[in-house]
Amino acid sequence: MPKSSWSLLLWITVLALWVGVINGSKSKPEVGIYELKKGDVSVKLTNWGASIISLFLPDKHGKLADVVLGYDSVQEYMNDTAYFGATVGRVANRIGGAQFTLNGTRYKLVANEKNNTLHGGSRGFSDVVWEVKSHHRQAHSPRVTFTYHSFDGEEGFPGDLIVTVTYALVEKGLAVTMKARALNKATPLNLAHHTYWNLGGHDSGAILSNDVQIFGSKITPVDNDLIPTGDLASVKGTPYDFLEPATIASKIGKLPHGFDINYALDGGGKGVKEAAIVHDKKSGRVMKVMSNQVGLQFYTGNYIKDVKGKGGFVYQAHAGLCLETQGFPDSVNHPNFPSQIVNPGHEYLHKMLFHFSTKLT
Repeated sequence: MPKSSWSLLLWITVLALWVGVINGSKSKPEVGIYELKKGDVSVKLTNWGASIISLFLPDKHGKLADVVLGYDSVQEYMNDTAYFGATVGRVANRIGGAQFTLNGTRYKLVANEKNNTLHGGSRGFSDVVWEVKSHHRQAHSPRVTFTYHSFDGEEGFPGDLIVTVTYALVEKGLAVTMKARALNKATPLNLAHHTYWNLGGHDSGAILSNDVQIFGSKITPVDNDLIPTGDLASVKGTPYDFLEPATIASKIGKLPHGFDINYALDGGGKGVKEAAIVHDKKSGRVMKVMSNQVGLQFYTGNYIKDVKGKGGFVYQAHAGLCLETQGFPDSVNHPNFPSQIVNPGHEYLHKMLFHFSTKLT
């Protein structure tokens, strides 16, 4: 073979190896832990599922405690089935029958809860490695941004999607911003943040004594499989009425298992607004949830059982509560619900603010 041919072959080989390394690094980013600190508030996150691992807050006496349920190692998050601290999608919550029709095409999804799709399927956004786009520790607002490319057909959903989630510590709070762009096809999209909160400390036991206020006058009723019926129902005169602050314990006994329901937030999706407030009287910690979304899933950890968490503490039912701002569940199958369809050229934007404070009484 002529010398020029050998040189050409060598360059082709080097180029192929270089492209392989680059592509490999994109498809298999490393899993790590990333910390943000501002004053006496600190949060640790992992790019596995763009998840919160811990969040330390002072109580009314200044004592710090970790107020989110979770595990000691990233490996345990990889085997998690409770979605502790995770970003869930492509479509959070449930899609009935694991299917929907969009623009005349019927899409069959991966069913991972009976015949339905839950939190994006068997390998949703909570079960993938996100790339770390940026991590600023010392900025005025410490922040980390994770990004993920969801491919066309992933878990049955149409179109390529670029998603970013940014966590930022701000004055007395944690801001979470979720953005996404559909690249080539219209697709349903409903991202949610799935932290289990216990303001008394992750290892302090049940959250039933917490005072809760939810700014939603209506719920979306569900069937026995927790799939919305398509109706809207007033909370007045029902255990779901948290328009005025009330303890979870004062209402949960009127339900067979506990709370796991979507609230239609008053004011719809018109700007960032109050969604819920939680107060743990013993520690004095207060958390206010604000969002620009139309719905809020209130879940009281009903099915947690014998889960070994951080420090060896074993979590049981009602060890934490979730306040997941979101679009309405199963909206792809209910035309009367606010649409979750994102078209190419349009951006999905989900803003959340978790504001923390304390009360002495």
